[in-house]
Amino acid sequence: MSGSRDIFIVSNSTDELGGVTGWMHRTAQLFQEAGHRVHTVGVHAAERKMALPDPPGYPVTALYPAHPPTPWAARGLRDRFRIPARRAEARRVVRKRRAVDRLSEIFRAARPGGVVIVTQVWAMEWVGEADTAGLRVIGMSHESYDYSRASHRYRWIRNHYPALDHWLVLTAEDADKWAGDGMDNVGFMPNALAGLPDVPSPRREKSVASIGRLTDQKGIDMLLDAWALVAPQRPDWRLDVYGTGEDEAELRTLCTALGLDGSVDWRGRTDDVPGALADSSVFVQSSRGEGFPLALLEAMASGVPCAAFDCAPGVREIIRDGEDGLLAPAGDIGALADRLLRLTGNPRMRDAMGDRARANVQRFSEAETMGRWEELFALLER
Repeated sequence: MSGSRDIFIVSNSTDELGGVTGWMHRTAQLFQEAGHRVHTVGVHAAERKMALPDPPGYPVTALYPAHPPTPWAARGLRDRFRIPARRAEARRVVRKRRAVDRLSEIFRAARPGGVVIVTQVWAMEWVGEADTAGLRVIGMSHESYDYSRASHRYRWIRNHYPALDHWLVLTAEDADKWAGDGMDNVGFMPNALAGLPDVPSPRREKSVASIGRLTDQKGIDMLLDAWALVAPQRPDWRLDVYGTGEDEAELRTLCTALGLDGSVDWRGRTDDVPGALADSSVFVQSSRGEGFPLALLEAMASGVPCAAFDCAPGVREIIRDGEDGLLAPAGDIGALADRLLRLTGNPRMRDAMGDRARANVQRFSEAETMGRWEELFALLER
């Protein structure tokens, strides 16, 4: 390491329930333990809160007390006479300028060699307008190239990221795709595994666990459809769904319509992921899109074999199909059900894959990842 740095980690929110927020605070702790000065910044404070480190040991700043309003623009002559909307937009612009000024003030406190890490594409809008003179700016995307390409975030990346000192995706495969798309400042940095539980799951409970936000991206609707194929053949097994989100009511309705209320338990959010995994024998991930999912790393670290949709390079980089887990083609509900039936029906397979998962996942250790960050910081100084 070339010495202590000032590192600013900027995200959409500092306390929103989700994987990126968890990544931000764990990475901030690791940077601090390595001797760096860290300041975490969110564009806004969240409604659905995540439990933060207590105390965090570093400043945590939200630029807005709640999610800022979206921009408004007149789209025709009639809109020009919408006086309340025009006044609201003027107030939004003023508040944004104040937020950007506050962010600039935070950045100006940096010593020479400071680094800004922007974890999400939307937050780059504020960083791009702030004063980053003398700082190296690193952008990140925590989702796959294909998932970004199919969303509005692709345009934001094309607009905001080419001029950055560097930007990072989660896998070499995605970095190659972005490079092929003309982005020549891209590299990759995998998420780090926080650590191994002292004792792996005994894999005795007849429970399949899903852990994640109840949103469209996580594909819990597809998981319920798959479980409708599994449950009749595994009447003594249950599906434990951990998480909350805006789709919860709709998903519970779907669960009832599929006749699954007797075999699906809605566990709500949990701050004890190792405990939830210790009570499970199989982990399932049914996402439509992912980056480098921490939930998979955590399940494997607990010795819980995983069945997952092969929806992103990060998923197939974590799971070695047929060795330490089972992959199903993205969106193939029948195939996911087949993988769940295989794991729930074969205790010897579960034990063998779970043990290999716990061993293999250690290649994503925090020490390994922190070494890669230090190498990147040194490279950017040249």
